Amino acid sequence: MTTEKDTLAVWNTYGAHQLARGLEPPELDPWDWGVPQAGPGIGALGEVAGLRVLDLGSGLGRHAAKLASLGAEVTAVDASPAQHRRAVTRYPSTPGLHLVCADAVAHLRDAGPYDLIYSVCSLPYLDPDRALPALAGALAPRGRLLFSALHTNSAGAGPSSEVAPRPEVLRLPGTTEEHPVAMWVLTPTLWEDLLVQYGLTLDTVTAIDAPDPDSPLSYRLYAARRRPARVSRPLLTSSDAPSALPHPS
Repeated sequence: MTTEKDTLAVWNTYGAHQLARGLEPPELDPWDWGVPQAGPGIGALGEVAGLRVLDLGSGLGRHAAKLASLGAEVTAVDASPAQHRRAVTRYPSTPGLHLVCADAVAHLRDAGPYDLIYSVCSLPYLDPDRALPALAGALAPRGRLLFSALHTNSAGAGPSSEVAPRPEVLRLPGTTEEHPVAMWVLTPTLWEDLLVQYGLTLDTVTAIDAPDPDSPLSYRLYAARRRPARVSRPLLTSSDAPSALPHPS
């Protein structure tokens, strides 16, 4: 079974392959959550101008650059040096866009709070028991988290019924070469249980199906928010308690 470290090595291979090809997609128009021409668009994020935003697993950085152009202050984090290099080469000095090469969880522990954190198909490459508490801690009060996640792969395998990684494959563009990666492909119920466990409330789950009716490929877009902290009332001591009123005679 591959690990997060192995998967990172595969993404480095992917990034180096794309750099060597010198072929990059055009600017993002329209927005997608990992499946072009399917699912909700940028409207799922709401108004972003003036918000402090994090793109987790940002890759080439097209989604982050799009939000920066709309007035958001966007930090785009990717753990792969090769993927980060692709982004820096493409966006060397975009206003409002900050490109960071770092482990996502390490960044989250040091860089909060964010008003909005989103991830386009990247969060399932991280152990949710490692990533979700860091995500919840990095959100501002009532901050929002949106992420797309694989639900049914192209071979028709549906989500797992336990919180454990499973092997999937990443194909290098323009080739038939495939590399194994570890992914957490979970049911919506499991994702909701995890979100609740770490202090988040799941608001909506939206299906994103491949536009080809013959393809079983399907993703889910999860929209959650940080729950406000409870305010506990201090217990009254005997000295704090009000004096008893005299009994009427």
